[in-house]
Amino acid sequence: MRTQLRTSLIAAAAVACAALAPAVSHAGDFQVRFRTLYLDPANQNSTTNAEALPENVISVNSKYIWEVDGSYFITPNFALELIATSPQKQTVSVAGDKIGTLRHLPPTLTAQYHFAPGNKTVQPYVGLGVNYTRFSAVKLADGALTLEKKSWGTAIQVGADFPLGNDLYLNVDFKKIDIRADVSSGSTKLGTVKVDPILFGVGIGYRF
Repeated sequence: MRTQLRTSLIAAAAVACAALAPAVSHAGDFQVRFRTLYLDPANQNSTTNAEALPENVISVNSKYIWEVDGSYFITPNFALELIATSPQKQTVSVAGDKIGTLRHLPPTLTAQYHFAPGNKTVQPYVGLGVNYTRFSAVKLADGALTLEKKSWGTAIQVGADFPLGNDLYLNVDFKKIDIRADVSSGSTKLGTVKVDPILFGVGIGYRF
């Protein structure tokens, strides 16, 4: 279902792009956005010890979070976007039973291609980049389990800006981010947690 949804969104963006003719835009512009996101984790885990930690029993709760980002347009079509939020607290469960909490800080940098810069109706884009996630305040199974402190992964992005006038934009954005970390008991690795969230976002942007 998640794969079909991602494919449908990408296909819809491609169709929209083909139907739009580029209009006037400017290199060197900055754009800032504020989004509300729904974070939907994949909630999978591999295992090196099926007895101690079976596959796919670790889950992280879904939740709404906020996000702020800044984009710099190198050319009218190409932009770099830095995405940031505050450390987010998540509940961690095993087989449906809560075992603790953690916080994660997931700044993400993407390189974007904007298909119809300056179009007065819709300005779709796609992005590809890298995510760095830092885990902190990890409290799992009363300290019996530990989690790797950082994760590096890829990020893909599909979205669109809808001009509202006066340099304001309504933004709709979809991201898939790879976030993975090893879970251990003492010095023994039990497996790898694959949070790998999908994030659906809606927000307001301002270009200057």
